[in-house]
Amino acid sequence: MKDNQNGVEVNATTSETSIHTDFKNNMTYGEYLKLDKILSAQRRLSGHHDEVLFIVIHQVSELWMKLILHEMHAAIDCIKKDDLSSAFKKLARVSKTQSQIIQAWDVLSTMTPSEYMEFRDSLGQASGFQSYQYRMIEFALGYKTPHVLKIYEKDPELLKELRQAYEAPGLYDVAIQALNKAGISIDEEVLNRDVTRTYQENDSVRKAWITVYQNPQLYWDLYELAEKLVDIEDWLQQWRFRHMKTVERVIGFKRGTGGSSGVGYLKKVLDQRFFPELWDLRTEL
Repeated sequence: MKDNQNGVEVNATTSETSIHTDFKNNMTYGEYLKLDKILSAQRRLSGHHDEVLFIVIHQVSELWMKLILHEMHAAIDCIKKDDLSSAFKKLARVSKTQSQIIQAWDVLSTMTPSEYMEFRDSLGQASGFQSYQYRMIEFALGYKTPHVLKIYEKDPELLKELRQAYEAPGLYDVAIQALNKAGISIDEEVLNRDVTRTYQENDSVRKAWITVYQNPQLYWDLYELAEKLVDIEDWLQQWRFRHMKTVERVIGFKRGTGGSSGVGYLKKVLDQRFFPELWDLRTEL
């Protein structure tokens, strides 16, 4: 580039005399991020060009899911401690992260059916259906399905971690507890429910959220918490829809590599709800 004052060619990097260049005894950016491990993890099982795309998209999605779990678990702890303002920050970050995962499907959808068929058999029975982090997200949102735990019996340590997540109260459980702490009556059967079972909607919870939405100034923190929960479920369903349409675009209605019905299964999960009362009250208000 040229220095505007005298027309002398100036290199932007060399003109910064304080930039560190000697790392013989110091940690580099690549070392901090462990880039040697991350960037060497895209090992194709076929010789097809597009397999790299397939691997990278799924690895990036798993990294985003790791962040979602990190923030969601922290938000659950904050709500338990009645620190709702800190929980809002973390839940907002979850929603922004979800938007990144959704956009990843746009990149994967550039792969055509013919290209995917070139390496699909190399996957064997490996499938996104087996993503344990996705299952942990479902658990944190209160959707508990004990039969999926069987998938992870191959790894006892992972299975132990999943069981802990399965047996822990979810985000909606602690939100309902927060309603009760605020003096809005919740049925004891809900407050003491078996959290290893998928949450079922309850009339006292419905009435509690209606009270919050009818009196937002009085229950502002709970009102904001409710909207954060709606954001998360909304983005999750958009992610599921983009997943379903991408699969349909690439493999049509073929059975998934993991044995599921593929698009048929993905369409069914779109009907799952995590925070039912928060959606139903929109009709009632």
